[in-house]
Amino acid sequence: MAYPLPKFHFTVDWGGSKIGFTEVTGLDIQVELIEYRDGESKEYHKIKMPGMQKYSNITLKRGTFSGDKEFYAWINTIQLNQVERRDITINLLNEEHEPVMTWGIKNAFPIKVQASDFKADGNEVAIETLELAHEGLKMMNLDS
Repeated sequence: MAYPLPKFHFTVDWGGSKIGFTEVTGLDIQVELIEYRDGESKEYHKIKMPGMQKYSNITLKRGTFSGDKEFYAWINTIQLNQVERRDITINLLNEEHEPVMTWGIKNAFPIKVQASDFKADGNEVAIETLELAHEGLKMMNLDS
């Protein structure tokens, strides 16, 4: 019997240190809709066609470590319309720690870095967040 893959076993190769991430969101592709009807059409409705693709921003979250400033160093590469762009790979792993699905993200760059909230009576790990814009997302199922 086959079981669905759990979502908690994954890796992110983002061009920085190999510190593991706790959360990845925004792995979606949307196709914009084009509606069209010419004046001579015998149909009294519009036809629908697929248009351009668009992608959500990718959000990466990980624990905050002493002395680690990599998120801030990357966002500080932005000068006018120039920024260090990176291709990123996200792998969903099986129980043998092997990738079974891979998402490739093209030309990603940071648009937001957020430090953890602080709470005097909290008992959680400090989490920092990196939000990325990108120019493409390709998904591959490696198990087939």
